[in-house]
Amino acid sequence: MAVTGVILAGGKSRRMGEDKRFLVVGEATLLARTVSVMTGKFPEVLIVIAQDSEPLAVSGCTVHRDLISDCGSLGGLYTGLTKATNERIFIVACDMPFLQPEMIQRFVDRDPAADIVMAQLPDGLQPLHALYGKRALPILERMAVAHELKIKNIALEPSLRTTIVLPAEWSDEDPLAQSFQNVNTPADLEAARSALRHRSLIQ
Repeated sequence: MAVTGVILAGGKSRRMGEDKRFLVVGEATLLARTVSVMTGKFPEVLIVIAQDSEPLAVSGCTVHRDLISDCGSLGGLYTGLTKATNERIFIVACDMPFLQPEMIQRFVDRDPAADIVMAQLPDGLQPLHALYGKRALPILERMAVAHELKIKNIALEPSLRTTIVLPAEWSDEDPLAQSFQNVNTPADLEAARSALRHRSLIQ
């Protein structure tokens, strides 16, 4: 079953203090790293930005502005799912520097009948680096109208089939769960750069 890749790149970066999309980790920006992985996995990749973001052009991707304003990542998920030509999407944030194609494939393949495939980590459900089907759209719209913006709460919706992926299913591929890490603060940025340097030293 075909899947569309969606990258959330809102451009707010309030906690970072500067546009984190263009911060460099390794030899590429956070956005470029994410685009490289996603375009390598999916024939169709959409990037969703905020309504008031500066225009963005990225080779190999189609850029869309949020259809619903001021709803953060939930609004981006709604937009990506609406605009995708395929019935299911795999969605990530642009600030996830350690995405792994093999991990993404595990989630895509995990349950072809599921409306949602989402990881459970020790600190809770991970609503980004997850798969969603278009049957989730009315639920997301309802959540947006009510301004209930915690995406992970959609996993409680009884009308949707949600498959939770436990660490035991992917820890052999990503034992440190780095696929789910994102960069929100200067400390996160330095930690990501340090982790990448460490990877380079042991390879």
